[in-house]
Amino acid sequence: MKQSARGDRKQILGGLDLGGTKIQAVLLDAHGTVLSQTRRPTPQEGGPAAIIEALNATLVEVGRLAELDPERLAGVGVGAPGAVDPNTGTLLQAGNLPGWNEPYPLAQELSKRAKVPVFLGNDVQVAVAAESRLGAGKDFRSMLGVWWGTGVGGGLIINGQRWTGRGAAGEIGHIVVRRGGARCSCGRRGCMEAYAGRGAMERMARKAVKHGYSTRLFDLMEAKGKDRLTSGIWARALDKGDALAEKLVHRALRMLGAGIASAVNLLDVEAVIIGGGLGTRLGQPYVDRIRTAMQPHLFVPQRPPELRLSGLGELSGAIGAALLADPTSRRD
Repeated sequence: MKQSARGDRKQILGGLDLGGTKIQAVLLDAHGTVLSQTRRPTPQEGGPAAIIEALNATLVEVGRLAELDPERLAGVGVGAPGAVDPNTGTLLQAGNLPGWNEPYPLAQELSKRAKVPVFLGNDVQVAVAAESRLGAGKDFRSMLGVWWGTGVGGGLIINGQRWTGRGAAGEIGHIVVRRGGARCSCGRRGCMEAYAGRGAMERMARKAVKHGYSTRLFDLMEAKGKDRLTSGIWARALDKGDALAEKLVHRALRMLGAGIASAVNLLDVEAVIIGGGLGTRLGQPYVDRIRTAMQPHLFVPQRPPELRLSGLGELSGAIGAALLADPTSRRD
């Protein structure tokens, strides 16, 4: 539905959440209110240049919905998967983006097209920052966000501040949960993402079908006109009692439990927030299953962290990206 931008337009921020399958955009006012939102598929061919064009087109569209020219925004933030250099606006590594094999000056190139300042951050780090400021993490000074989607990403809030390390802090998906285990998209073996990432789960499902397993996953995919197993398709298959879907999700939950518990043992955070495409779509029952899977691996099982579902849902990444362009957030 069309929503008109309210208040001083110079204070309106744009946010772009760049994922392996979709680009989500929002416009955010000075009070953190979403004025408009839209999404479009992430290009699967053409590499960085095609993705930059798609980011700009999505920004134009979300501005059109709010009757606002993007050039009049105070700034735009982009949350991107992988390792980033926020100082130069360079996306250094992004295994879940098609054709993105080398460092690329994403912020600079998008700024040239949008004619507005652009700021870059890791997608999950900015989503977790948004949850800390506006969502499920508002009550905590320390928290770990785990975003379960195409991959498995993480973000940290320590003493009320974002902890980004040297640009790649929080990459919980690459905690090793099985030495010498399954090959991950990062090229290493045994990462949690190699078992729990939606992309890895799809590869396992396709391999299982080749070995004779029966499943409705791909029938559901074709019926929806998709070329990938989206979070919605996994949820639908689980609702229909698909045995292969349940087996792969159960394995993902076990690995999530072990990996998240290991991170909690190191950091002793107050809370863990679960988000991402799969986390949000599967919802509270699966957050509860992650809590159960964590319990045997916790060093202090009598005092587990609070486990909550993302309060901002699918918009957390785009809202967090928009906050990158807020001078107050950039001082965090």
